[in-house]
Amino acid sequence: MSWFSLTALTSLQWYWPWALLLLPLPLLVRRLLPAIKPEQSALRVSQLDDWTGQTATDSRTRTGWWKMLAISLIWCLLIIALARPYQLGEAVSLPTSGRDLLLAVDISGSMQRPDMVIDGHQVDRLTAVKNVVNRFIDQRQGDRLGLILFGSNAYIQTPLTFDRETVRKYLLEAQIGLAGDQTAIGDAIGLGIKRLLSHPANSRVMVLLTDGANTAGEIEPLKAAELAAENQVRIYTIALGADSMIVPGLFGNRRVNPSQDLDEPTLTTIAQKTGGSFFRARNIDELNQIYGLIDQLEPTEKDPEIFRPQHSLYDQPLGLALVLSLLLALARIVDFTWLHNAIRRSGSRGKQQL
Repeated sequence: MSWFSLTALTSLQWYWPWALLLLPLPLLVRRLLPAIKPEQSALRVSQLDDWTGQTATDSRTRTGWWKMLAISLIWCLLIIALARPYQLGEAVSLPTSGRDLLLAVDISGSMQRPDMVIDGHQVDRLTAVKNVVNRFIDQRQGDRLGLILFGSNAYIQTPLTFDRETVRKYLLEAQIGLAGDQTAIGDAIGLGIKRLLSHPANSRVMVLLTDGANTAGEIEPLKAAELAAENQVRIYTIALGADSMIVPGLFGNRRVNPSQDLDEPTLTTIAQKTGGSFFRARNIDELNQIYGLIDQLEPTEKDPEIFRPQHSLYDQPLGLALVLSLLLALARIVDFTWLHNAIRRSGSRGKQQL
């Protein structure tokens, strides 16, 4: 985009157009303030005029007009930059269909149990969730996604946004125990309701994944489910954890149930009360299938949204003013150097004559 293009000039907008009122300020100052009397020169060099063939006053008169022009132009460019010009880009249509999908992921201490298998390697539950949900996010184009991480407390990591990369980033950076070692399912649901209330009622969807029972928080899960149903928030609950796992013991390996604390009845009731569904994920394949089913949710039609990007242009007059200032400073240095050398040569010439 060029500053001097006709299209840009005819479609300029201004953030602070009142700043343009400062353009005549130097003229007003010059007219209203008394003129400064020129100081008498402390040194007179008569031979300088003879050596240069013209007076110093003539030289200043000859070069002064373009310096004044450059200073005036610099002032105008700075004021234009201060007014913050910008140009509106072409209208961009945002997605007109999609869901407001809030992901609530358990990161309590129990999520570190290594009862999941990926490519033949045992991994902890949170690693498996990251693996599956990462691919799920890739398929969510057109949806607004949000992320809640919960343990003993629930925290909103990203509000509902079309920026899937930010949601992915915060999910992959999640660490077990970061929100505490216990599980506050009710608080996570309550926080999700609060975040979804400002969005259309028919597109409020929450996916809650946990591997345990509610052991912390201020809100009981079933009470939170009732509030969700009243506010038309549909919750899909996922209970994660293997049914059996081989662990070493004093008398050899033994088989245990790592999901014995999983509260399936409560998670099932939450889903039923809110019009969602309950899913049981015993391994990563089942977890993939569950998110595949959730992926088939019907998108909610929304009113078309138009976005016009703003291209800021203030940097162009500001850069041009900087270039002119540097050229003016360079010209001043050259002028002083020339005058200094002329005085020296004139002084040497006067000594020779004596």
